[in-house]
Amino acid sequence: MIRFLQTPGPLKKIILGGMLLVICAAMVITLIPGGLGSSLGLGTPGAGVVATVMGDPVTVVEVQREAKGMLQQQFPQGGAQMEALLPYFAQRAAETLIQQKLIVKEAQHLGFRATDDEVRDELQHGRYASVFFPNGNFVGQNEYESILQQHDFTVPLFEDGVKDQILFDKLRNLIGGSATVTDADVRQEFEKRNVKVKFDYAVLSKDQIEKGIHPTDVELKAFYDRNQANYKNSIPEKRKIEYVVLENSKVADQVQVSTADLQTYYDQHRDEYRTSDQVNVRHILIKTPLPDASGKIDASGVETARKKAEDVLKQVQAGGDFAKLAAQYSEDTASAKNGGSIGWIGRGRTVPEFEKAAFALPKGGTSDLVQSTYGFHIIRVDDKQDAHLKTLSEVRAQIEPTLKQQKVAQAVSSQADALLAQARNEGLEKAAAARGMQVVTTDFVGRTDALPGVGLSQQLMDAIFSAADKSPADEASVTQGVAIFHVLEIRPPATPSFEDVKSKLEDEFKTQQAQTLLTQRTQELSDRAKAEHDLKKAAKELGATMKTSDFVAPDGQVPDIGGMSGGASVAFTMKPGDISGPIDNASNGVVLSLLERQEPTDADYAQKKDQIRDSLMQNKQSEIFGMFVMNLHDQMEKSGKIKINQDEMKRLTRAQGGEQGE
Repeated sequence: MIRFLQTPGPLKKIILGGMLLVICAAMVITLIPGGLGSSLGLGTPGAGVVATVMGDPVTVVEVQREAKGMLQQQFPQGGAQMEALLPYFAQRAAETLIQQKLIVKEAQHLGFRATDDEVRDELQHGRYASVFFPNGNFVGQNEYESILQQHDFTVPLFEDGVKDQILFDKLRNLIGGSATVTDADVRQEFEKRNVKVKFDYAVLSKDQIEKGIHPTDVELKAFYDRNQANYKNSIPEKRKIEYVVLENSKVADQVQVSTADLQTYYDQHRDEYRTSDQVNVRHILIKTPLPDASGKIDASGVETARKKAEDVLKQVQAGGDFAKLAAQYSEDTASAKNGGSIGWIGRGRTVPEFEKAAFALPKGGTSDLVQSTYGFHIIRVDDKQDAHLKTLSEVRAQIEPTLKQQKVAQAVSSQADALLAQARNEGLEKAAAARGMQVVTTDFVGRTDALPGVGLSQQLMDAIFSAADKSPADEASVTQGVAIFHVLEIRPPATPSFEDVKSKLEDEFKTQQAQTLLTQRTQELSDRAKAEHDLKKAAKELGATMKTSDFVAPDGQVPDIGGMSGGASVAFTMKPGDISGPIDNASNGVVLSLLERQEPTDADYAQKKDQIRDSLMQNKQSEIFGMFVMNLHDQMEKSGKIKINQDEMKRLTRAQGGEQGE
């Protein structure tokens, strides 16, 4: 790892709560128009590559690892459903990785860089600090590598991912920096969140209604006949199969990436490793007034800003700590909290006055006052880098894992094709025996059953259950690699008789009837309470239970109602004495009568306004950045810089494709 982290420290076993995935969580992956089914670019990436973004591959292995990470985040306790859901998460994982590469490429295009120093800081003080630096102490190099290995990461792969996240954060801060929140916005949101109400409410219980429903056999038979389409072929189809699995792990041990392979890849992708002139800069900004409606600028305001900037410059020139002064005085709030650091920038990235001064300064140099349309800047150059082509040795750690993954995928695909061809001609048993492989033959299995040596694989099962009767052997991707299978016999789906599903019918009948009666009685309760101007009287007449809430806010909970953000939110629009319409929360029917409305105080506002402002700012920044990413994706799509390998996508998401075709 980076040398800085090799400082002695106590070893402590840390088990990560979830996959250490560098995921751009703030990305809105649903912004991708048409998803991955759309036609993006011309040409198709090679085997083992799901997509390319400006020539940078998104591999099958990366998508599988990302999908597993998403599953582990959603199901931290694990479970059989994880394997079954993997194909469904593969689509989302692929979109996430493509979006991430888009953003990283754009950040690099704008001149941003992530340095080793920034990676050190992120690991020691950022989101990974509790894992690698518990109590401020590094776990040690061996433990660091061990933790990453547990989650299928190499050190270079993980640290490259951390750099990508740093680039993502820099670009997001730049784009979101234009967001503004007014005092009026904050006040409005404060009042919306903090008004409180107290009310009487009458509750009708669905469970209580259901206990009074006792259907006869005649009613159940009529219900069965009316809903027979729901039970048609509800006894699922089962199939008997035979299969073998070609495992990636066994092939990976035989695959080597040669120096020639690395050189060839490097030569083909040289343009990706070219860097332009860059400077790593900090600045302190003292803003000047904006023009008024007539276009005039307040000269006295400009002069006041100049004097303030000159005072700060004197402190810098007297040896003051630039980072501390930036944090104290700079009115560029996004960079001020980072000691004024903007990071690496290329030409064309900033306003001309700033760029000219920054690129003219030597490393370690500090400018005089530089005036731009934003105000007065004091600029310091922390580092400079001339345009150059990165050497192969510099990017080797980045290239090698990608090539390894591609070669393993190609080797497995080639072996699978050969085995499949022989199996179709001579039978799976003979084809497998020729390679020293054992064929597994099952009893009748369903779509959701686990298979020996494979486990729960919805992708394989969908391929098996999509095969026609008496069809030849076929293949499907599984977590372990590729499975070659052959369907031996099919037991078609069947429709159960009335007697087979009688107990289930009774439950469904009672549930449906109870919901209908609950809706009717809650409406009657509301109508009667409004007509009599008395909720308590109407509740007594209809057998509803009366209760009184405490004062509750919009994000609060009330017994028998649940969250106030649902139908009960109508209470916040009512006046004392008003009676609501029927509110259905699935398990109960409720009618409210507002007692009191408590407006928040100015003291509450003073205490909470900063928190609300930050929340609104984050939401606006996310919205602006989301639109930026959507537009960026549109541009890349139209220019053909995104290319999708539909064959690999179908293998990864076979479950989704099968479902859509049914």
